Amino acid sequence: MDFKDYYKILDVATDADLKTIKTAYRRMARKYHPDVSSEHDAEKQFKEVSEAYEVLSDEKKRAEYDELRKYGSSGQSFEPPPGWQRPGAQAGQQGGNADFSDFFEHIFGGGRFRQGAGGPSFDGSEDFSSNRGRDIEVEWPLLLEETLSDESRSIEYNLPHYGESGRQTDIRKTLKVKIPAGVSDGERIRIKGQGAPGFGNGPAGDLYLRLRLVPHPLFDVTGHDLTITVPVTPWEAALGAKITVPTLTGKISLNLAPNSQSGQKLRVKGRGLRSKTGPGHLYALLKVVMPQNTDDATRELWQALAAKAGFNPRKDWEV
Repeated sequence: MDFKDYYKILDVATDADLKTIKTAYRRMARKYHPDVSSEHDAEKQFKEVSEAYEVLSDEKKRAEYDELRKYGSSGQSFEPPPGWQRPGAQAGQQGGNADFSDFFEHIFGGGRFRQGAGGPSFDGSEDFSSNRGRDIEVEWPLLLEETLSDESRSIEYNLPHYGESGRQTDIRKTLKVKIPAGVSDGERIRIKGQGAPGFGNGPAGDLYLRLRLVPHPLFDVTGHDLTITVPVTPWEAALGAKITVPTLTGKISLNLAPNSQSGQKLRVKGRGLRSKTGPGHLYALLKVVMPQNTDDATRELWQALAAKAGFNPRKDWEV
């Protein structure tokens, strides 16, 4: 198997903090999402980016990976050094990601039946006397905007097929699926009879879709609520203003009251994600920002304002 350099895939330094890693993932996940990307290898790139984030955003996995990284280089054939075992790993331990590379599955995965680039695998404990086909689980990325749509989506996945001789081959299956309203990240949806075919005349197994919400560059998700950080100028915060704010369904106007404060949250009802009990809300988090460049005349105005206002926000600290 080839070694994967997750830092190069996300284009971050080896000492990057979690915020930097998350920002890089948001940017690249949107760029390579198969539904919106024009890149010819978007699906492959999206999987690599998701795999890299899965490892580098997890403190324990990242520490394990950093240790192994000393022994491998990107694109080169790799095997863990003799005597190495993932801390806490046991034979047959199950992995949690269905569509990652052989490298990830070998290092962080386990022995469950899974849908992956190399097809299904088995842990040796299967009972083939049952005629029912096996269940298949596939991770499926969803843009936040797609959770608001009622349109069906086409999904593709590998389906194991067994010939008369019992030999297995994989076929690519396409299926139209309507995503239920109110889904959340990590939710598992069952689609009956769309898994592996049964043996003999046995029924097919089921397909399970594990939904993963793709991080948005503007919105943070908490449950079914969204939060967007809204930069405002000092004069907009002081005087009040009408500003334009993006939502998942279009732009809206938001009224700022005079003397608005940085860190203040304004609620916009019903502009969050769908839920089974009704839509969530959008929260606009105000952040007062200063101009990056000021000339002498502007600085004089600020000095005059400071003298006129006579305001000290740290007066309570004075002893």
